[in-house]
Formats: sequence, structure tokens, C-alpha cells
Amino acid sequence: MFESLQDRLGSILNGLTGRGSLSDADVAAALREVRRALLEADVSLEVVRSFTDRVREKAVGAEIVKSIKPGQMVVKIVHDELVATLGSDQVAIDLNAPAPVTVMMVGLQGSGKTTTSAKIAKRMTERQKKRVLMASLDTRRPAAQEQLRILGEQTKVATLPIIAGQGPVEIAARAAQAAKLGGYDVLILDTAGRTHIDEPLMAEMAEIKAATRPHEILLVADSLTGQDAVNLARSFDERVGITGIVLTRVDGDGRGGAALSMRAVTGKPIKLLGTGEKMDALEDFHPSRIADRILGMGDIVSLVERAAETIDADKAAAMAKKMQAGKFDLNDLADQIAQMQRMGGMGGVMGMMPGMAKMKDQISAAGMDDKLLKRQLAIISSMTKWERANPDALKHSRKKRIAAGSGTDSADINKLLKMHRQMADMMKSMSGKGGKGAGIMGKLMGGLGAKMGMPPGLAGGMGGMPDLSKMDPRQLEEMAKAMGGAGGRGGLPPGLPPLGKGLPGLPGGGFSGLPGKKK
Repeated sequence: MFESLQDRLGSILNGLTGRGSLSDADVAAALREVRRALLEADVSLEVVRSFTDRVREKAVGAEIVKSIKPGQMVVKIVHDELVATLGSDQVAIDLNAPAPVTVMMVGLQGSGKTTTSAKIAKRMTERQKKRVLMASLDTRRPAAQEQLRILGEQTKVATLPIIAGQGPVEIAARAAQAAKLGGYDVLILDTAGRTHIDEPLMAEMAEIKAATRPHEILLVADSLTGQDAVNLARSFDERVGITGIVLTRVDGDGRGGAALSMRAVTGKPIKLLGTGEKMDALEDFHPSRIADRILGMGDIVSLVERAAETIDADKAAAMAKKMQAGKFDLNDLADQIAQMQRMGGMGGVMGMMPGMAKMKDQISAAGMDDKLLKRQLAIISSMTKWERANPDALKHSRKKRIAAGSGTDSADINKLLKMHRQMADMMKSMSGKGGKGAGIMGKLMGGLGAKMGMPPGLAGGMGGMPDLSKMDPRQLEEMAKAMGGAGGRGGLPPGLPPLGKGLPGLPGGGFSGLPGKKK
């Protein structure tokens, strides 16, 4: 999400950061380009006008003229206004009400309401330890109720038994009674949609609202609908009164105009982002972090949180011990690659690393993408157990057999083995320097950062990473600012060196020392 806007704004603002001074004409020219970039990203015209007017008002004045780095000051102003447009603070689903708390899901047909309902229920069950009941009120779409029942089985969340012939309002009333009698904490109502907004749809939503008095009404909107999503949000808010927005399919939307527009037009917070089809592909919407991503500043805090959610703590501790002992075989490398895939793959991780957005073309040219991860896993999977434990013993005949089994060639296998040796050597060099857990991951990432040509401040910041398990969210935010480069969010250090093709194994670089989930 926001890839096109990130590219355009990045190039525009980079042209300002290196300037010793800025005139009013320079700022005006940059804002014209910003305006064009926002419109191309499908941001609503009224939102674009308001945004550029606010930036112009702050950017043309004594504060900029007297600033030591006026270009970075403009970047900061744009960042702050992006945060204001997206909503200053992250707003979670409100469950502070007498149980059962009713959450009503509304939206057009095909926006992803049913899948999103199951995702939210799974998250509440696992993270907040809530007892959740889901009920499908969709009697129009064939097998809609059955779909929710199946998703309930997959996520281990209770669903209301299906009774044929009942209408939406009748099902809603039965669900409310079942949730109360069953002692459930949360009731999620998955309502029916239409292919477009019409009077019968709105009348039905109003009846359901009157019958159940939901504490939250979440509009589920497809981010790919662009400016139409703004009209959708406005219509539902006027007729039903939404309390928040869930944007789906953001992984397929490179523009992000819907997110910027819907929040600004309705004034209602975007609470969650659907980032994929899997049941755990749901993220909290943090305006400041999204603004960081748009301006290419990375999002270390979200990266750390995602790692903590996906990494098993016991496995991480075992891996840390192996690293300290200087032992690291291809089984361990395969675990690290699989771990990166669970965190969103190469693109997902790189997109959250400060400075990497500017280098994505070079990263792609170097072949550092998710196809590389799959190819490496295929090679390792084609090896015997003994070969994975003894990679240095692989000779030509074995490489030939492995290449045939994995659909690769000897050159790919040699690259993998070279990458593994570099990582193993790096770990051996760290093994006598003390530190464990997150400290090992920090040293490893610092070494990788240096080899990748990162600025010393950035690479050093990664190498000196403290024990993340002992940090609270505010400390993590401060760490993210520090790792964002000179001036924190005010702008990244200019002139990142080119990314070389002889990179060590970043995929196996390991977030293995991060605090993880306990099984």
C-alpha cells in the first residue's frame, strides 16, 4: 500500500532536503508536485486541497527561512500533516461496554465483511482472551451463512446455528439473546451487502441497528475502490452512523488514496487494515507509522511487533544459544527463511526498514526478493538430512542432484552456500563478545547493515539494538525515530550508497533473538 505515493513524494521531497535554502517559489513548485502525486494516488480532491493548503501555510514563513535545514523542515511539515489527515492516534475497537459487546459489520457485497469478521474474532480470542460469538445475517448471498460457519471452525470461534427461513432482523435478535445467555464477551454481526448502495440496504441496516443497539459499527471497505470508497463511507455514516473503518485488500493497493480520503471526509478512524487472505493478515492502523512508510522512513516498531507475534520464544532461545556457540547449519537457515516469510516476506520486512524504500530498485536488481526465498527453501528441501547438517561437504555430484530436485542450477546452490558461510562466520565472530537474545540479533543486523552500505548511524543503530522484550511502546517509538536517521522523522540521511550484489544472507539475518510468543 502507498507504493506509488511513496515513490512520488520521496523523489519530490528528496529534491528539497539537500538544498541549503528554499525560496517561496521552491516550496510552491514542490507543493504542485505533491498535489499531483496525491491526485494520482486517488486521494479525494477536497482532501488534497485541504492538505496542500495546510502545508503551504506552515511551509511559507519565517520558521522555514530561519531553519538550519529548511528542506528537512518541509519534510517534517508534510509528515505531520499526513498524520493529521490519517488521524493523529491509533484507535482500537472499543470493548468497554457491558457484555456482550455487539460489533456490527457493514459494507458493500464483496468488500470482505465475512472474512474480516472471522479475522477480528480470531484476534479477540487469541490476543484479548475474549469469548466471541459470530452470526451471519446475510440471507441473500448463497452459502454466506455457511461460509461464516466454516471460518468459525477454522478460527475456533463459535457461530450462531443456522435456522432456514429467518430474516436478518430475526437472526440478529436471536444472536443477541444467544450471546447473553451463553456468557459471551463479544457478538459480531456479519450483515448482508449489495453491489451498490440502495434504499433497501440502508433500511435493513437501520432495522438491525435498532434491534441490537451495537456498540461498534465498522464499515468494511475495499481499498481498491479508490474515491468510490469515500462516497460509500459518507453514505453509511449518514444513514447508519459508523464508528470506524476497516480497509481490506491493502496488499493489492499501491495508491492508498482511500485511506487518506475516508478518514478526512468522514472524521471516523480507520481501525484495522486487511493485508491478505490468511486469518492473521490483519493489522492495527497507526497513522504516524503509516506516514513514516509513505515518506520512506520505515516502520521499525511494527516490524518488531510483527516479529514478536510470529516468532516462537523457545525456538528463538535455542537459536540464540546456537549462534553463541558459532553453530549454524542449513536447517537453521531454512527456519530463518520461513520466519521471514511469516513476517511478510522480503518485501514486507524491507518496506519497514528505514531507507530501504529508496533502494528497492537496487534490491530488486540484486535479486533480493521473495522468489529468492522460495528458491533457497527449494534447494535446502532437496538436500538430505546429513547434507543440511554438513553443507561444507557438498561436492559436484551432490550439487547436481540437488539442482535437479529443486529446479535450480549449481550457481544458485553455490550462492546459497556462500551466503551460509558468511553468516556462520559472522556468528562465530560474535560468539565470544557476549550478549544474547535480542542483542545477538542486533549485532547480526548491524553487521549486515554495514555490509549493505548503510550509513554508520543506521547500521550502528541496528547493531546496538537493546533487549526489545524490556521496552514499552513509547520506548519502541523513540527507537524508531532514532533509527529513522538524522532528524528522526524530519528526514532520512541523504545519499545512501548503492546496494551491492554481493550481499550476505539477509534472509537468514535472523530476528531469532527477538521476544516471541510462548506456546
